[in-house]
Amino acid sequence: MGDVHVHDVLIIGGGATGATLARALSRFDLDVVLLEATAEVAFGVSKANSGIVHSAMHASPDTLKGRLEYPGNLGWRRLHEELGFGLNPVGEVLVALDEQQLAKIETIRQQGIRKGVPGTEPWTAQRTLDAQPNLSREVRGAVWAPTACVFNPYEAVMLVADAARRNGVRIEVEQPVIAIDPPDPQTPDGPLVLHTPTHTWRGRFVVNAAGLFADDMAELAGVRDFTILPRKGEEYLLDKRMAGVVTSIIFPCPSPISKGTLVNPTVDGTIMVGPTAQTVDDKHDTTTSEAGAAQVFTNARKLVPVISERDVIAEFAGLRPVSDTEDFIIGPTDRPGFINAAGIQSPGLTGAPAIADMLVDILADAGLALTEKADWDPTAPHPVKFAQLSTEEQRELAERDPRYSQLVCRCEIVTEAEIRDACERGAHTLDGLKFRTRAGMGRCQGGFCTWPCMRLLAEHLDVPVAEVTKRGRGTWLVREREDQPVATASTGG
Repeated sequence: MGDVHVHDVLIIGGGATGATLARALSRFDLDVVLLEATAEVAFGVSKANSGIVHSAMHASPDTLKGRLEYPGNLGWRRLHEELGFGLNPVGEVLVALDEQQLAKIETIRQQGIRKGVPGTEPWTAQRTLDAQPNLSREVRGAVWAPTACVFNPYEAVMLVADAARRNGVRIEVEQPVIAIDPPDPQTPDGPLVLHTPTHTWRGRFVVNAAGLFADDMAELAGVRDFTILPRKGEEYLLDKRMAGVVTSIIFPCPSPISKGTLVNPTVDGTIMVGPTAQTVDDKHDTTTSEAGAAQVFTNARKLVPVISERDVIAEFAGLRPVSDTEDFIIGPTDRPGFINAAGIQSPGLTGAPAIADMLVDILADAGLALTEKADWDPTAPHPVKFAQLSTEEQRELAERDPRYSQLVCRCEIVTEAEIRDACERGAHTLDGLKFRTRAGMGRCQGGFCTWPCMRLLAEHLDVPVAEVTKRGRGTWLVREREDQPVATASTGG
């Protein structure tokens, strides 16, 4: 007969929307399962973007994404305090290079005011250059928005998902949904039945938060009335020697389809430039290109002339799940129990906590009983960021726990203790470690730390090193070979 257990809620997709919903539902006495197709949460849309919590000025308040943008901004700030992922309120400088753009950015500022965004200011050209002296002398003025932040979205999503798990949500990875049974004519209001390659899952409610594949999931459920049109954005990360060239997110005046090429500090102090905005047919096309790089750096230099391709240490591309409605698609469908959270393009990452709250309300309206847990814990132990500590703090920590005296990643100053903590929080691939700790993200791009990371992962998973993968099935890095001790280096601290 198999497993006939019926879960209260099945969430399809472990990106920002799915993870924040899982944590929001973990507050209640419910049986919730999150199904993620890839090897770890945040391995899809949520891992490849500019890493920005938007100021909330840009999206029109007449759209759903516009209405959810500022509540989402506040939600991420609250989650940062509770869970400890990196988030830096660097603010946004929206730049105009001519008189027409000055009028446009003031319209955007007024839009933010309508939405309740506090603290925005129109800046003169001189005020702008005083704040950001490396900007082009062609600047005619700007709008300052202090509410914008930078963060590592993959780290944030992983910690949010871990918090959900700690509060009882079951997270199942490498479980792509491949079929959804049609309604049973005898019990049309019965549970929805989902199939993955290895399991059958039954749920009273199913939330479709499948990102790029949300239209495919709706098709499987028999309620597809929208199409996802992937929009590719190429991003380029610069060497740390460029740190400080700008200290806030630098936005150009936007176009009708894109916010344009940004120059922004990351939460770790490096500089990122991008993205492009190219509609593609292939939902797996994350290639970068010479043409994309040329476009990004040409546009970036219009804002910050000192930006150069010579400083690139890493490049990547992400796909945004743009719907043919150009807005979020959130709500119940004609299939009882099947709820969409689709088309979550920019500012979808920013809006995710507010989207989760909206989905909880939708589920309650549909009949899901929400009884709060007496022991729900909104917080979690904050991960240690050894590189961000003072020398004295590092020394004290290493004296208490010798694993903090062993460097695994020299470029980013990541210790053995941080790697082991990431494993305990759910990392089981090399990229999972990278996104949680930054091991492998520095100048040498993993040349020093890949092997010790693999050995520590293999030890945690109790598997041979040859079974450790970069990002899941089919991404093995080494063949079986003679056992060797874990390579580490002393921090000297």
